[in-house]
Amino acid sequence: MSLEKEFEKFIVAYPTYKNTEKLDALRANDYSRLDRLGHVYLDYTGGGLYAESQIAKHQEVLQSNVFGNPHSSNPTSMAATELVDSARAYVLEFFNADPAEYEVIFTPNASGALKLVGESYPFDPNSRYTLAFDNHNSVNGLREYAHARGADVTYIPVSLPELRLPEEQLRNTLKEANPKGNNLFSFPAQSNFSGIQHPLAWVAEAKALGWDVLLDAAAFVPTNQLDLSRIAPDFVVLSFYKLFGYPTGLGALIARREALAKLQRPWFAGGTITVASVQAETHYMAEGHAAFEDGTVDYLNIPAIEIGLRHIAEVGYDAIHERVVCLTGWLIQNLATMKHSTGEPLVRIYGDLENKMRGGTIAANFYNKDGLAFDHRYIEGEANKENISLRTGCFCNPGAGEVALELEEFELVACFSQPRNKQRLSFDDFALCFDGQESGAVRISVGIASNFADVQKFLEFMRGLLE
Repeated sequence: MSLEKEFEKFIVAYPTYKNTEKLDALRANDYSRLDRLGHVYLDYTGGGLYAESQIAKHQEVLQSNVFGNPHSSNPTSMAATELVDSARAYVLEFFNADPAEYEVIFTPNASGALKLVGESYPFDPNSRYTLAFDNHNSVNGLREYAHARGADVTYIPVSLPELRLPEEQLRNTLKEANPKGNNLFSFPAQSNFSGIQHPLAWVAEAKALGWDVLLDAAAFVPTNQLDLSRIAPDFVVLSFYKLFGYPTGLGALIARREALAKLQRPWFAGGTITVASVQAETHYMAEGHAAFEDGTVDYLNIPAIEIGLRHIAEVGYDAIHERVVCLTGWLIQNLATMKHSTGEPLVRIYGDLENKMRGGTIAANFYNKDGLAFDHRYIEGEANKENISLRTGCFCNPGAGEVALELEEFELVACFSQPRNKQRLSFDDFALCFDGQESGAVRISVGIASNFADVQKFLEFMRGLLE
């Protein structure tokens, strides 16, 4: 069937897609390289795409002035400081965060923001760290700080088939906050594995029970508005390149001032102190964000953050979100019905198939006519031949991946206990532990510049696997 005929069917199923037509003009003008180079980009959860206008505006900023290290009061330093301060203020404005309540700390990425919290949070034997199975590895990594200081670490599992957290179990665990210690609860607004969105209402529930809340918003904010005047986590982490593609190497920790005051950094660096002495072996930490931004901030790229956020604001979340919902729904609807001549399904999609409370991310595996899985790396290789960019593996989210792939605890412990695996384990070694069983998945994700033709080309590629 022609693309036009398929589009007619699509519009009948998803009529609100018509409300996003301005994104087609945006793609033609600001993301023209996609069609010019014949790319089908379906890895928005891995990294957003920058608009060509963002690059032009940033170049204009750099060419219009002379900028120097902001740790001074000379003219070039003050010019850089002004732009950094403007970007910091606009981040708060973009997320509707009261400057009296929140601080913005620039970091290399979301992982860098998480490390700041982990190394500085006052874990001790009276503390608790509770987190979901469904978390990025950088959130999992905070458990090492918690363990090292004797804190209790509790994971809340996700359940098949929806890959959602059992809310009763979560609430019962949250009721066990230790009043004698500090309690930290971490969860993602949206899973980077399955695209499942977890209730933001958990933030208020946990805080009311005595928890500090760390919200991983990295996969959520590219296509969903986060309003920090309504949802008030103590710590929010994100990477700007996932939002709007450029610049890479910059993220943020958005922290409530009250929560930030709890953090105790284990070291100091240039830029984080007011005074330090070698002979007296004394130092005094700076206040607010300055205490957490080590060395010289990336002052030439930070202005591009404000440019990128203003680009998203101009386009509007309503259009971005609606387009992503429509395209994701169409993908799920079509993939779920693909069957071989033997009746075996081609696709197994992980997570809730209902097109609500989920983002533009789909994780799946693909099977032949005998029900045997294609290696996810084979799917990626075949997609590469069609100039389709996907992502494969477990996407730095082992908890959701283990549950989705039905890897049992005893299997994992046995794998890691093998003598050859105790020092270092490659992915190929890991896959050998589960011979004949999936050890990863294929992830497809759509975003601001995606259109119907993109998803249709992917669906046609998938139909090429049918026997």
